[in-house]
Amino acid sequence: MKPGSTGPLGPVTLREAVEQLRERDLACTVASDAVERKVTIFSDCVERGFTPLRSEIMAAYYVAERDATTEAFDRGLITRGELETRQAALARRFLT
Repeated sequence: MKPGSTGPLGPVTLREAVEQLRERDLACTVASDAVERKVTIFSDCVERGFTPLRSEIMAAYYVAERDATTEAFDRGLITRGELETRQAALARRFLT
């Protein structure tokens, strides 16, 4: 929830929302390789002179595109060749 959001019992702060999630043992788990790749992209962008915010956006975009391409392959929507081509293009765009 956004800070100051309204819950069933009235306004809820971000801290309260997080505590409510913890109480219900609701956690978000992310594979470590996904986090490592995003951190690498973020660091590379900062080193190239982009602001931290822009670097975060670029890293998130990279991860989303990579995941969408992988999912498309897993569902049989694209061929292995298309997967490899898209991954190479994405890497060139963000990693060079």
